[in-house]
Formats: sequence, structure tokens, C-alpha cells
Amino acid sequence: MKKIKFYVLSFCVMAFMSLLFIGCNSTDDSTQTSRVSIRMTDAPGDYDAVNIDVQDVLIKATTDNDDNKGWVSIGNVTPMTYNLLDLTGGVNVLLADNLVPSGFLGQVRLVLGENNTVVKDGVTYPLKTPSAQQSGLKLKINQTLLAGATYDFLLDFDVEHSIVVQAGNSGNYNLHPVIRVSTAATSGVIKGAINPVLTGYQVLASVLVGDVVVSAYADESGVFQLNGIPAGTYIVTLTPDVASGKAIKIIPGIVVVNGTMTDMGAISL
Repeated sequence: MKKIKFYVLSFCVMAFMSLLFIGCNSTDDSTQTSRVSIRMTDAPGDYDAVNIDVQDVLIKATTDNDDNKGWVSIGNVTPMTYNLLDLTGGVNVLLADNLVPSGFLGQVRLVLGENNTVVKDGVTYPLKTPSAQQSGLKLKINQTLLAGATYDFLLDFDVEHSIVVQAGNSGNYNLHPVIRVSTAATSGVIKGAINPVLTGYQVLASVLVGDVVVSAYADESGVFQLNGIPAGTYIVTLTPDVASGKAIKIIPGIVVVNGTMTDMGAISL
């Protein structure tokens, strides 16, 4: 009986240790991030001013239609009222700029405050946003964000077609936004793997971007990744620990395309 108890206990301990080992060594893609900026611009309209009170910018990673689930603030947003007519002729304003989890980005939402107004012929009218004030202005993105890359989303208001005057003599103005969303991926990623792995020694991968050196160490598997590299052709330098006895390796002609990952594959030192 004692032997059976011992074997059962040993099996449980071994199973637990195995699960712990697997958990510690698995890679979690959810820890990867991408940089996202949200900008706003406008097409001209026949008004003196159109003031939009932006309180927050939310993002949603799923296509779930439940408006009460999945929304998180992009963070780093300063609540402010913007006159859309100041944002014409190529001018835009930065609403948010932050790191977000990589992967699928379903929607972006502008959360509006109560200080929305339209000025017409010198008279200021409240700009009603009955649905937007509760749930925000929702914009479909449906794009996969590459880990380490930078994306610039431009929200282009069409004021001329976004503001509606109610019938009758109420003089009330409603905001029914017409917004076009465009995306510019402003950087890419360089990835590679040292093979065979230089066990016990570090290898530094680096690339010169303008006058700035972007660098990263290879991990214990020999994999390195250089993030936020703008489109262009680069020279990648691999610098092994001096104690390893390996020479520095220089690899020219590495082409980076915005929004994509350039995989250099296996590299021997």
C-alpha cells in the first residue's frame, strides 16, 4: 500500500513539473506590441467652426458586435476640443500614440464629451451626437498589426456630409459622421537566427537607421529581432562576445518594407 501511494505521489510531482516546464518555455504572442498613432484631419465644410470634444480613444481586438465588451483605452490621450476646420489643407492632429498588443485590430472608437458645437454665420449651436456620446464614434479597422511595427491611422472627417440640420425650425444640428480611415505602416521588422547557437555567449544584432543605431541581443535560441525599422536597404551587423573568439559579421543589402517582417533566416558566424 505504501508503494502504491509513493508511485502516485511521484507521478503527480512529475506531471506538475512537466506542466511547469512547458508553461515557462512556451512563447506568448500576446506579449508582443506594435506602436499605433491615431490622427485626425478634415475636408472643408460650409461652417465657421465645427468643434469636436474628444475624451478618449478606445480599441477593440475582436469583431464581436457586443458594444459593451472588448473595448480598452489606447492610453496616452489628452481630452481636448478640436475645431475640425483647422485641420484642412493637409493639416492633422495627433489624438493618441502608444504601444498596443500586436495581432488583430477590429475597431477604433472616439469617445466624445458634451462640448460639441457648430458655428454657422457667427452663431454657435450645440452639436448633438445622441448615439456617439454613449458609445463613441466607431470605426472599422480590421487589420493585423505586426509585432514591432508602427502604424499611423488617419481619421478623415467629411464635415460637409457629416452635419445634418433637423427638419422644422428647431435649429438643432446633429452629427452623423462620415469618416474615412486610412492606414500607413511606417516601419518594418528585421528578424534572424544565429545557427548554430553560440552557447554561453551573447550576440548583438544592430542596424544604423539614419544616425541612430537600433540593436537587440539574440536570445538563448539564437533569435534576434530589430523593431521599428523604416522602409529601406540596410546593413545588419552581428557582434559576438569577444570571449567567443568569433569575428564580427556584416550583412549588407537587407531590404525592409513598411508593415512587413524581413526574415534573414539562419546565419552562421
